[in-house]
Order: sequence, then structure tokens, then C-alpha cells
Amino acid sequence: MQTAKTRHQFYLPDDLSAKLDALAAQPGSSKTVILTDALTAWFERRASHELDDRFGARLDRQSRSADRIEQKVDFMTEVIGLFVRHQLTLTAHQPPFDAETRQLGQLRYDQFVQLVGQILARDDARLSGRNPRKEG
Repeated sequence: MQTAKTRHQFYLPDDLSAKLDALAAQPGSSKTVILTDALTAWFERRASHELDDRFGARLDRQSRSADRIEQKVDFMTEVIGLFVRHQLTLTAHQPPFDAETRQLGQLRYDQFVQLVGQILARDDARLSGRNPRKEG
């Protein structure tokens, strides 16, 4: 009769052997089951370290990218908040604008958006290691 198991013979320290005997004495347990579970868990844990080694650098890169995106979102939130506060302060008690004032407001808004774009481009270039003055 053939079995799907291989016999192993090894030595354990006395204190570890006593713990194994105590666990194996419980109903429904055996030394084989305990050691099989322990070795399986050890091998699986070791495999997870290999996955960390393999994908750790990629995950770190993704984390840095997410941090940069979060920084940009925080920046844009602050810029929009300051802009809204500024606009509400300017227009709190003013009559409606005429066409010339509306055009001036649109020009100033366009300049503001262009300035924000330049700042973001400069930050992108700084974070990626490029020099925007040489590229554009």
C-alpha cells in the first residue's frame, strides 16, 4: 500500500518538543497535522516576502505618484478657495458690471488660469526631473 506522505526524522529542542506533545494530546490533533500546518504557513509567509520583493518597488512608485496627485489636489483646492474668497470680497456690494468691466474680468480670469497652469507645469517638471525652460 502506497501513501502520499514521506516520512521525516528530525530533532526538536526539548521545550518545543514539549509544546508539540501538549498540542498533539488534544482530541482530533496529531503531530503530523500540527507540523504540516506550521510548515505550510511558513512556506506561504515566505512566498509573500518574495511578492513584496518583486512588487515592492512598483508599489512604492505608485505610492509616490498618489502622494504627488494628492499634493496637487490640495494646492488646487487652496487656489480655488482663495480665488472664491477674493471674488466674493470684491463683488460683495457692487452694481452689475458693464460690458467693458466684464471683458476686463474675463481677461484677468484668463491670466489667472494661465498662471496656475504655469505653476503646475513647473511643479510637474520639478517632480519628474525635467527642465521646462529647455523643453518649451
